[in-house]
Amino acid sequence: MGPMSAAWPATEPTEVAIAAGDARLVVDLRGGGMRTLTAGDRELLDGYGAGTVPGASRGRVLLPWPNRIRDGRWSWGGRDLQLELAGPDKPTAMHGLVGWQPWAVLEQSGDAVTVGTVVEARSGYPFRLAAAIDHVLEPGRLTVTMRVRNAGAEPAPFGAGFHPYLAVGAQEDGAIADAELELPARTELVVDDGGLPTGERRPLAGTIGRIGHRAFDTPVTDLDRDADGWARVRLRSATLGTLELAVDGSWPWLQVFTGDTLRPGQRRRSVAVEPMTCPPNALADHVDLVVLEPGADWTGTWTLGWSA
Repeated sequence: MGPMSAAWPATEPTEVAIAAGDARLVVDLRGGGMRTLTAGDRELLDGYGAGTVPGASRGRVLLPWPNRIRDGRWSWGGRDLQLELAGPDKPTAMHGLVGWQPWAVLEQSGDAVTVGTVVEARSGYPFRLAAAIDHVLEPGRLTVTMRVRNAGAEPAPFGAGFHPYLAVGAQEDGAIADAELELPARTELVVDDGGLPTGERRPLAGTIGRIGHRAFDTPVTDLDRDADGWARVRLRSATLGTLELAVDGSWPWLQVFTGDTLRPGQRRRSVAVEPMTCPPNALADHVDLVVLEPGADWTGTWTLGWSA
């Protein structure tokens, strides 16, 4: 018997764009991440080309955990669980499960778009989550809200995050040296060479100033918050002016990464500032996990603002 039809799955669209004033955001539906954010001719994010496979988790959505899980092993509710590993030379589970799966446009207007996906249960993560991300663009500011709902039948632990690389207006390696970083954090989580916690925490002076040769691949917490409850990271460069990434109280952690380990052509040319709900290895260590009852929701918002 021959095939019943000649139907094929949809291969378009692969992305969605919104605009406000001279600002334009492109969201990649192959993973839900932010591919580019521009204001006029200024690239505010160090993104990637249309249709390409992003390296270094550029713009990636991190769910149901951010960062790394040692050996991909964790336990919950009396079950020992095993997540897929990043590779034979990287014995960690990295950055969640949604970075390569399709996202759908749920709502869209000229300056706002909501995309969503479902994290289906599997052997290494036997929980079912519905996720939606609202993007609202205005001249000078992008507001991003993640919403997560437990779509399963038992309490679900998870962590969430985003992986934007903030641009400094240059593409050459080492371009971040003259930029200035203001980091509103009082505590650094000490990690080993694999980026996993050693069990130690130490004080951090949050006003870094000129980055110079300083290298970061660092989880930080105990964020200094303004009267409105938001913590604000500022990155200043002569070309782009000031970028301000602000997080509400749902994000008690940030990961700061200066790209020292990236391949030539991407090394130290931008600074990743990653809002996170929990630190590396949180599924295994049970540190700052969000646990949702069936049908319950969680919401977290962050913004990126820019000024000349």
